Amino acid sequence: MVKKLFNWRITAAFIHDLFAACLAWVLAYLLRFNFHIPSEFILSLTQVMLWAVPLQVVFFIQFGLYKGVWRFASLPDLQRVLKAILVASLFVVTLVFMFKPNNFVPRSVLILNPLLLILMIGGSRFVYRAWKDYALYGHTYMRGEPVLLLGAGEAAIALVKDLARSTEWRVVGLLDDNRTMQGRQLHGVKVLGGLNRLAHYASSLQAKHAIVVMPSASHQVRKHAVELANEAGLMVLTVPAFDDLMSGKVNISQIRKVDVEDLLGRDAVKLDNTGLQHLIENNTVMVSGAGGSIGSELCRQIIKYKPSTLVCLDISEYALYKIEQEFNRQGLAINLVYMTGDVKNAYRMTELVRQYQPTVVFHAAAYKHVPLMENGNVWEALANNVVGTYTLAKACIDCNVEKFVLISTDKAINPTNVMGASKRLGEMVCQGLQESELDKTKSTRFVIVRFGNVLGSSGSVIPKFREQIAKGGPITITHPEITRYFMSIPEAAQLVMQAGLMGNGGEIFVLDMGEPVKIAALAADMIRLSGLQEDDIKIEYVGLRPGEKLYEELLADDEHTITTPHEKLRIALARPVDKAWVKKLLKWIEHSQGMNEELIKSELKFWAEEYSPQLQSVTHAEITTEQITLH
Repeated sequence: MVKKLFNWRITAAFIHDLFAACLAWVLAYLLRFNFHIPSEFILSLTQVMLWAVPLQVVFFIQFGLYKGVWRFASLPDLQRVLKAILVASLFVVTLVFMFKPNNFVPRSVLILNPLLLILMIGGSRFVYRAWKDYALYGHTYMRGEPVLLLGAGEAAIALVKDLARSTEWRVVGLLDDNRTMQGRQLHGVKVLGGLNRLAHYASSLQAKHAIVVMPSASHQVRKHAVELANEAGLMVLTVPAFDDLMSGKVNISQIRKVDVEDLLGRDAVKLDNTGLQHLIENNTVMVSGAGGSIGSELCRQIIKYKPSTLVCLDISEYALYKIEQEFNRQGLAINLVYMTGDVKNAYRMTELVRQYQPTVVFHAAAYKHVPLMENGNVWEALANNVVGTYTLAKACIDCNVEKFVLISTDKAINPTNVMGASKRLGEMVCQGLQESELDKTKSTRFVIVRFGNVLGSSGSVIPKFREQIAKGGPITITHPEITRYFMSIPEAAQLVMQAGLMGNGGEIFVLDMGEPVKIAALAADMIRLSGLQEDDIKIEYVGLRPGEKLYEELLADDEHTITTPHEKLRIALARPVDKAWVKKLLKWIEHSQGMNEELIKSELKFWAEEYSPQLQSVTHAEITTEQITLH
């Protein structure tokens, strides 16, 4: 305590300000009388200074001038200085006019005194900081790689300040399309002009790097900036996303290379936070497939809305272990339960749902890899994606779960592969179960959500391309015209939650996937972002894989959509099915175990009418009478 009270730095600052207050009064009189103070005013100076200076010092203490550190003096410190001096000066002026001392105090002195105090007390703090900064970093100011910043907003200002101390970078200019900013100086660095002048300034200033500093700008604006930097032959860097900066996970100076995800990402999703709070807060939520790409992100998003319990269910022990370790590091005040289990195991699913009584279940567990499910694993795909969905859904019905959200895929639309057909049948199972629940007062509401490829998910083409580039190529692409829709994992998870909130039962929500991306163009972007030219990495076309489409679709041939209140969600109007149809489907899958896979694919057409398989020849004689009667 004694050490705290008699800190030498605080004592030195206090003595400095006391001396400055005395000097300010003397200088105010000297300036008023052109440095020749008449003898009759000398008495006025000393009398007023004897009570005015202690009063001013009291306000300095009251406004916390000695809580800051001169070494880090900043705008808030200057604000405290201004407030303390202005309030103290008002008190001095009031007392002078109230008590009218024997010797008159010139009004100009009362004006000059606070101005001089601000210069002395505020100025000395910033001079000291500038001197310390120069002592520590002055030798680095002209070192480091010259770099241009794309953007001149608050994030860019913060980055300029941070990089002023960097030995690696030297900011030589900023570029921004906002004309009101052009020509201005930000912490000594000029806003040179618009983004379209990037190539010119990069050449004239010998900059080989550009940093995109627009965390809150739209995706289109950021993408345009990256493209201009690529065209100028610059190595493109960027700063963390706006959400990460706001959350405090990272700071503005954590510069990284631009990834292809930055080019394919989209604007932030607008969520009905109030509604999601009502759905999740203080309730129990279950996520199947919780260790997967989508399931784990769903868990991260759900945690933000503070459920009482989150049940993470997955068949993979290792996947559960990874997400358990991640959440343990965060020290969350939520009851987190990690359960292993197979969604096809009816007893286990019913046991878990009955024990934890979730309000909503997000069913993300599925086999999703198209080529793997196409040959050798056909029945397993049907069992997991159809029977597993039914088993968990039936457990939810039996235990009166409020909502069941099935995470489907755009590959369920006019499927040409077993995986897509199995997911379409999973959708139809939920539709059929919803039909049977309509007459119940307390029924489970089934909501289905379709979306396409997610960036960085397991099995995504992007990690594969990144690995191939690291090895020097070649990049393998199935077809030069193949296109896919992409969205980020957080965006997909957020929209799944939003659809789950909006669904009243039986709807198939289709997410706005934006514009389709040509995979060959995606590969070319990744090569350039790696600092290489397209000639450096060879691209090979290896042909479409089993069950793979050239183009993904958002709707089946016989489907239409209707709008919803959310701009990124639409409802597909698919053909209905009933509970009796579901029972026949499950019976067919049960009887299909051990059947020839080409025969299963042939039979599958009867159930998923949209399915157009890539079949080997199957004779009519192979379809038995028993199998036909199941339809």
